[in-house]
Amino acid sequence: MKRAAKYMIPMKALGVEEVPVGQWRCEIKFDGYRAVAVINNGRVELWSRNYKPLGPDYPDVVKALAGIKCRNAVLDGEIVALDSAGRSRFQLLQGRDLGERPRIVYYLFDLMHLEGVDLTAEPLEARQTILAKLLKNPKTPLQLSPWFDLAPAELMKAARAQGLEGIIVKRPGSLYESDRRSGAWLKCKVHGEQEFVIGGFTLPQRSRPFFGAILIGYYQGGKFLYAGKVGTGFNYKLLESLHAQFLRRKRVNCPFQNLPMERRSRFGSGMTRAEMRKVTWVRPELVAQIKFAEWTHDGVLRQPVFLGLRKDKPAKAVRREAGPA
Repeated sequence: MKRAAKYMIPMKALGVEEVPVGQWRCEIKFDGYRAVAVINNGRVELWSRNYKPLGPDYPDVVKALAGIKCRNAVLDGEIVALDSAGRSRFQLLQGRDLGERPRIVYYLFDLMHLEGVDLTAEPLEARQTILAKLLKNPKTPLQLSPWFDLAPAELMKAARAQGLEGIIVKRPGSLYESDRRSGAWLKCKVHGEQEFVIGGFTLPQRSRPFFGAILIGYYQGGKFLYAGKVGTGFNYKLLESLHAQFLRRKRVNCPFQNLPMERRSRFGSGMTRAEMRKVTWVRPELVAQIKFAEWTHDGVLRQPVFLGLRKDKPAKAVRREAGPA
């Protein structure tokens, strides 16, 4: 039975610490906002992975989607901002929120519905073939996400060499499993990068204005756990903008349930009782994208860098993910 197109929660990739072996269909991992496009008779809706509207933020993407020749469709992809080398960079999306204008691209990699027909039970290769025909001559800023029939380790090596975030590998013949992380799709990261929730900030030091560092954490078993301090990745505009948002969320007590730590971390991120007295606590509502080298034995991040705030994921959904592959 043919039906109108409706929003579908996207399928999720499972993070792994080692690059898998065997036969996989490989793609580049993008560093942006996951976005589901819904088209019905020329009317376009653009939604985040958590069903928040993205259309008002990306009118050029909506306009290009309206030009696709079909009555209705549901497409899956990632909205990214590209640097001068053509690499997706999440921090450039943050700059866009502060008035900068990087190049925006909506990379499309799956098709769940077309012309009233549900395609989720079709194998991956069939869906991608139909998508490629639908996007034969895509209008800017739409792009078809390329796929590679390579060994995952080979593409991962190329991703490292080119400074990319990582790769996504998909099992040949896999179905589209809405709102599932079944393991049919895997994500392998070159470096650690994931979302964390901001729970406090320290006072500024030396010439830096507004604040010194942010304290971040994640949820596990219903508890909000401390994951470290982040003091790099900020410019003046970000410091000012974030500080204003922090002040609106001030709270008296510490939101982290694993603090204080018994001793200061070797990497300077430990939160002893004495260090906690220097912190201004905030309600854990703001979600930040953080890049880092690794997790330490103390359970904190080494060399974390702030990339930007995320608007597409609720704080309570933030969990600790697998590290670099």
